[in-house]
Amino acid sequence: MGIFGGQLANVVEWNEYRDDLLFWKWDNDEIKKGSKLIIRQGQDAIFMYNGKVEGIFRDEGSYDIESQIVPFLSTLKSFKFGFNTPMRAEVLFVNTKEVPLKWGTKNAINLPAPGLPGGMPIRAFGTYNCYVADDLVLIEKIAGIKKQFSVDEVKERVTSMLNQLLMKWITKEGKDMFNLQANAYDISKGICEDLDMEMQKIGIGITDFTIASISYPEEVQKMQTKAAAQSMVGDMNRYQQMGMVDAMTKGGRGSGVASDMMQMQMGMAMGQQMASQMNQMNQNSANGGVQPSGGSGVNFCPNCGTKVSGAKFCPNCGTKLC
Repeated sequence: MGIFGGQLANVVEWNEYRDDLLFWKWDNDEIKKGSKLIIRQGQDAIFMYNGKVEGIFRDEGSYDIESQIVPFLSTLKSFKFGFNTPMRAEVLFVNTKEVPLKWGTKNAINLPAPGLPGGMPIRAFGTYNCYVADDLVLIEKIAGIKKQFSVDEVKERVTSMLNQLLMKWITKEGKDMFNLQANAYDISKGICEDLDMEMQKIGIGITDFTIASISYPEEVQKMQTKAAAQSMVGDMNRYQQMGMVDAMTKGGRGSGVASDMMQMQMGMAMGQQMASQMNQMNQNSANGGVQPSGGSGVNFCPNCGTKVSGAKFCPNCGTKLC
């Protein structure tokens, strides 16, 4: 700041830059001779005169308004009084950075679901980014009546549309109502496109919309846990068989608890097989070595010793074998 022509020069800048604001109006009424414009990284400076945009400056740095800024303004470059008198103009500083935000459903959303007359109540949470996509649209729709525009106002607008968009895209892309997280990418992509299209109407863009989690009622979560447990029990026999085969292919070599379990399973299977064979032998002994169906069950004739292969009479001596 310095003295020029007896007037105090002023600095036009967003000196209290905040990430939670998308634009802020410089609130001094007059720009004096010798004034400087300071544009920081991530900012645009928009000069307005009588409600009309005169020029947009995007490069960061410090500029002399009289010699470097005014000559490029459509109306003010021919300002007939020069800077002998203070110039009344507005400067709108725009935040050009993408701002990350969180979103979440305020209340549970009841989604249509088979067998549930009242629908499936769910809650969802995630993140997205917003940014100023069109300076001129933002000025036309918002800046004309506001001194500043915050990200909280963006969140309010997005939240007001989220329930309807979640209903739309979950119904369209949610292949499994009880496992919506599996289709979260397609659902998020559809919501992001719709949100961006709506918010572009006020000059705001939406990017990187993601669904971090989808939660169900406690009763549904318990049912899912129970179903998973039942599925594990149903697959236990197959798991044991695969474990036995794996142990055998490794020559019975294993380590720790897993190896002990495989050896125990193999031992049990061999024991069951041996017990079954012994039961069969006992039954044959109880029947005098004769099988109950067809043939004698005798391999050699007790009279002459001729091999009879289960015949009812000896082919050599004719002795009845059963």
